[in-house]
Amino acid sequence: MGTRVVTVNDVLDGHVALDIECLDRIYLNGYVPILQSSGQVVAFLCQHLGYPFPSPALFDKIGQRFRAAVASFARANSIPWEKFGKDDRKLEVMRPHLERQAATGRSGVAAIGVAQEFQRVWTAYKRATGTGARQFSFTKADRRVSCYYFYLWDEGFGPAFIKVCSYFPYPIKIWVNGHEWAKRQAAKAGLAVSELSNGFAACADPAMLQAICDRLGPGAINVFVQRWLACLPLPLGEVDRDAGYWWECSMRQVEVSRTIVFDAPRHARGFFEALIADNLDLGRPANVEIIFGRKIRRDTRGTFRTAIDRRDNQGVVVNVFYKHSRIKQYLKDGRAMRIETVCNAPRDLGCNTRLPNLDEPQAKARACNRRILDAERVGQGCVLASPAFERIAHPTVDTEGGGPRRFGSAILGSWPWSAPCAPPCSPRPASPTRACAPWWPACSAPLPPRADDRRPAPAAAQRADPAPAPNQPVRAHL
Repeated sequence: MGTRVVTVNDVLDGHVALDIECLDRIYLNGYVPILQSSGQVVAFLCQHLGYPFPSPALFDKIGQRFRAAVASFARANSIPWEKFGKDDRKLEVMRPHLERQAATGRSGVAAIGVAQEFQRVWTAYKRATGTGARQFSFTKADRRVSCYYFYLWDEGFGPAFIKVCSYFPYPIKIWVNGHEWAKRQAAKAGLAVSELSNGFAACADPAMLQAICDRLGPGAINVFVQRWLACLPLPLGEVDRDAGYWWECSMRQVEVSRTIVFDAPRHARGFFEALIADNLDLGRPANVEIIFGRKIRRDTRGTFRTAIDRRDNQGVVVNVFYKHSRIKQYLKDGRAMRIETVCNAPRDLGCNTRLPNLDEPQAKARACNRRILDAERVGQGCVLASPAFERIAHPTVDTEGGGPRRFGSAILGSWPWSAPCAPPCSPRPASPTRACAPWWPACSAPLPPRADDRRPAPAAAQRADPAPAPNQPVRAHL
């Protein structure tokens, strides 16, 4: 008898120490809503700033003033300055500065980094006129410009950064981590937790910890963003903010995770890799449609596939792609299974992108995490692991000298067949290579018709036309 197959239901139903859902990494876009069209650009330069005509030279003037303010801010506060290279991993470069700032226990700017990156900015072209006067056409284009990274350590959110573009219309990016926020809120509430590298390993009160994770929403994130925008040097000032020229936030990338910690992690790696091997078809459109809860038609554009990758620690990660978004599933620190929906475009889930709508994609992403686990439960729940199926799969030795039989012959050979239900044996003499089964009963009577038989009756045989008489022409039918 073979070893019993361990399924996902066996592990998840009796060996889960902690199950927590929480927002993970949140990446936001910051934009000025009334600087998104060429007419609004002209209104800003002429009506708000008071210049007689709109000129692209004004963009450089504001940018130079911003660069000088950043340099003065760094000198006045003794903030380290880093210049990023092309292939630098920015977080690794800034990690020592963040750890030093965290050791102080106070919120502050840990370091400032500068990099040359492509950004979507306004540019201007000269437009020919009949009078010879100078006129410009404003349009958006991708240009390589200077970007300033303000790496922060916040008492409420922990490590974060705000990136500010130095060219008009000055887009910004904000990055925070929901697990870091939850850790600090749990510490303020006096709740003892054991940490993973980016999550929770154990907790004395899981229900309380889940309630803390559920509190993180757009309001707390917006307060964090606006508080730091008021402290940092920016291209726009208080006068611009009072006139309505200020940044609002939208969702660029939202990661919603579910972490399932096992109480016996010694078999976690083998179990997880077996689970992935049994679910390689999760990326098919029919399965993606169920997991993401979105209708997929033949004309639906996007990517629907499964990709299995190796992580840096030689672990396995499965990616299920749907349009711009995906679901990641991997083993966390060798003791927990992490399911993470990465929403790169909230409209993939039918949600709007502005930050106040964060709760809607978060709820839908949590539902995706639950549905992919339900699909894996159902898939592995059909494993042929019962003793009855094992008797079918293994060869059976016939004690009467017939030798081992093929798959299923042990049960089919002992099935109580009745004579009227079995087809007749072939009247041909048995050959050494093809013989009738000795257990198949012979029957020469046809099967009686059933009352529920819906097959059409055979058509009556058609009579052939008589052959024409010899030497008589055949006349055509008119």
